[in-house]
Amino acid sequence: MNDKPVDTETMRMLRHDIKNQLSNIHLALETLRYEIPHPTPDCTFCIETIFSGAEKINDLLNSPNKTI
Repeated sequence: MNDKPVDTETMRMLRHDIKNQLSNIHLALETLRYEIPHPTPDCTFCIETIFSGAEKINDLLNSPNKTI
């Protein structure tokens, strides 16, 4: 395993790339909410679970500790 520390620029780029993918996930979820006028409870649960997980990842990326 490589024990070299990751430089700040690499971390910035990683955060940026992850946030871009989170934006795509949010847009897709909003589209699903619009496209499925009467979702089943299971469908709603899945959409909300994905949305919640994406929000938690975003919060980690924005945390002051910036451990990622």
